[in-house]
Amino acid sequence: MIEMTADEEKQTDQKEKKKKMNQLEIDEILDIMPHRYPFLLVDRVLDYQEEESIRAKKNVTINEEFFQGHFPELPVMPGVLIIEAMAQAGGILLLKSYQSEQEEEEQDRDEIAFFAGIKEAKFRRQVRPGDTLILEAEILRVRASLSKVKATARVAGELAAEATLTFATRQVGR
Repeated sequence: MIEMTADEEKQTDQKEKKKKMNQLEIDEILDIMPHRYPFLLVDRVLDYQEEESIRAKKNVTINEEFFQGHFPELPVMPGVLIIEAMAQAGGILLLKSYQSEQEEEEQDRDEIAFFAGIKEAKFRRQVRPGDTLILEAEILRVRASLSKVKATARVAGELAAEATLTFATRQVGR
């Protein structure tokens, strides 16, 4: 029998609590998403309910490469990257939901959720360095390999952007 130290036991308890709360840390996000720096735009998943919704965050810092050119005298996060961050949160939700189904079916296949469409995108406020984007997505519909998600991005409770996003889920290698 393997005995754990008090610190190891505490860390194990903390990990179990996080799993119960449906949170994901960056290492778990990296296991799910194919994106990497500088294009991974989700830092942490605060909560998710499989096949329903997700709440994630992106810490926006002045060190982001896009601020060098957008705009040096008034740094503003590009709207297309806010949409991409919302899409990544939606992709995590879809992949976590599919991953659970795959584990139940005991299949070993990797899938990617490709961003396939956008409707009703609206931008309500600027996102600046120092802001924390809270990304929320709710699954509207899943049909075969196509899914539709309603997503929002908020800063300090204020709506920054919203859109309806479509994803095409494909197996890796196809």
